Amino acid sequence: MPSANVNATRMELTKQKRKLATSTRGHKLLKDKRDELMKQFLDMIRENRALRKKVEEGLMRAHGSFTVASAVMSSEMLEQSLLYPKQSVDLNMSYKNIMSVNVPMYQFSTRSADAGEIYPYGFAATSGELDGAVDALSSVFEDMLKLAQIEKACQLMAEEIEKTRRRVNALEYVVIPDCQAKIKSISMKLDENERNNTIRLMKVKDMMMAETINQKRQETAKALNLYK
Repeated sequence: MPSANVNATRMELTKQKRKLATSTRGHKLLKDKRDELMKQFLDMIRENRALRKKVEEGLMRAHGSFTVASAVMSSEMLEQSLLYPKQSVDLNMSYKNIMSVNVPMYQFSTRSADAGEIYPYGFAATSGELDGAVDALSSVFEDMLKLAQIEKACQLMAEEIEKTRRRVNALEYVVIPDCQAKIKSISMKLDENERNNTIRLMKVKDMMMAETINQKRQETAKALNLYK
């Protein structure tokens, strides 16, 4: 329903038509954005599912190796072997814009390019299972980082999809119908005012014609009286 206090003027009619055109164009753009966001979101969900499965399998392998290593090594020796790591990691974060959503991008680099730096202990007094566990954790680290990146991107895109969906619904079910109703109401009132003005002008014209005819009759009557 249109607002009761809407001004039935041509300026207001032009304003509402302009607002309707802008809202319709914005509605189309937001729908296109929502559809593209949904497409990319679903692609990310599929990638996230596959990567999560890969990470879980890698962590299970590492956990199994650590379990075996802890069984064949004393807890003190295991703790001492991993107490002072040799390798360090630098983590950097940047942002990538996906359909006006700034999603984080994680990049990491190791202090040393030597692959053997991941083992902070000597191989003589440790179990081979511990080597496998450390290697499995090192291999899964990059996938874990990528998984965190994708899951955060999915969260941000889901929030943006929800906001875009609410805006689309607001335009489709509130703003556009309200503008259409106002345009219809104003047009009807303007047409009614125009008809009333036309009728008023016709009545004034009839009154003026009647007055003119009456005046001519009086003048004719006076002229006839003068000739008698």
